[in-house]
Amino acid sequence: MTLRITTLPNGFRIVTEHMPGLKSASVGVWVLAGGRHERAEQNGIAHFLEHMAFKGTAKRSPLQIAEEIEDVGGYINAYTSKEMTAYYARVLSGDVALALDVISDIVLNPVFDPKEIETERHVILQEIGQALDTPDDIIFDWLQEVSYPDQPFGRTILGPAERVSSFGRDDLVGFVKAHYGPDQMVLAAAGGVDHDAIVAQATEIFGGLAPVGNLQVAPARFDGGERREVKGLEQVHFALAFEAPGYRHADVYTAQVYSTAMGGGMSSRLFQKIREERGLCYSIFAQSGAYEDTGSITVYAGTSEAEIEDLTWLTIDELKRAADDMSDAEVARARAQLKAGLLMGLESPSSRAERNARLLSIWGRIPDIDEAVARIDAVGTADVRRYAAEMAASRVALALYGPVAAAPDLEAIRRRLAA
Repeated sequence: MTLRITTLPNGFRIVTEHMPGLKSASVGVWVLAGGRHERAEQNGIAHFLEHMAFKGTAKRSPLQIAEEIEDVGGYINAYTSKEMTAYYARVLSGDVALALDVISDIVLNPVFDPKEIETERHVILQEIGQALDTPDDIIFDWLQEVSYPDQPFGRTILGPAERVSSFGRDDLVGFVKAHYGPDQMVLAAAGGVDHDAIVAQATEIFGGLAPVGNLQVAPARFDGGERREVKGLEQVHFALAFEAPGYRHADVYTAQVYSTAMGGGMSSRLFQKIREERGLCYSIFAQSGAYEDTGSITVYAGTSEAEIEDLTWLTIDELKRAADDMSDAEVARARAQLKAGLLMGLESPSSRAERNARLLSIWGRIPDIDEAVARIDAVGTADVRRYAAEMAASRVALALYGPVAAAPDLEAIRRRLAA
């Protein structure tokens, strides 16, 4: 593998990773503007912009954007997260220049045709409606909202329907002008790529753009809280969140090992105790997420109205018990799962490009994979037990959806954690 980084005078960063033997490549532009960069009245606009990028530019119609990539057998897509918006394509090596031309065009030159805005507005409203009809999807939006109430980090990526219904062309143009500067972008490519050729093309496209400067975002504050939504569903959807480290914190890998040991697979504690031994649910898992200045460990399960109380108390007791009896074998298994997931994922050029873009935006460099593996290996049983005890004493959030009358409330959960 050959990893190379170039920064243009205006702050635009380019990172490529040549992967010998690959005949394909992934290339994309990651813009450091996501949900947490929106003001309250803008909630959902970063995601709206992601959609509008594909709705026509000064030189390409919406159909031409799709056709130019798919005519060469490629794939183009985008996504919006809390901290960035990504526009990327997967193509054969010989079509990297074409992919970069199309991606840069949709990022820099969207026309925001009023008719297309109205069309896409309806599409996004349908997307919001679909999310509301998907309990094991929407519950995580609600959990985020009660974890980080009344702040940008807690708002949904899609935004509320009333906001999406009000956005106009000037709103889109204004957000782009404020956030889509070259110093807030990373161009990442991996696979069968030529760094020098990409830099030359990127310099022509992005090199003359003026930087927008450092953008301040409101710090995230995990407060915790509860949301219950009563609905006549077959199951109660149950989600807990605990405050966890951000990605610069020394405990970020400890949190990942802990959450994997607790609910990262079929051998995990929660799966074995609650599903396999007691049969209280079909699906249960735990996961850890980290951001610039915050993070969370999330536990999710779906169960019947009759079983929700038992499931809740068993979950809380297992989370607490880990502070006393988490075993060396469990920690070793969790470390192995994390390392395997990391290394297997990086066999894909798309995963490589995304990893490099994210790490460069966080650290200003690309830490070697061996560095990440070493940090995972450094997490010991004592670290996980300590973390489990600290987490049980930290802030907690709860979201419930369905026939929730029998579910314990947040105050009861807090008392159980503190007992």
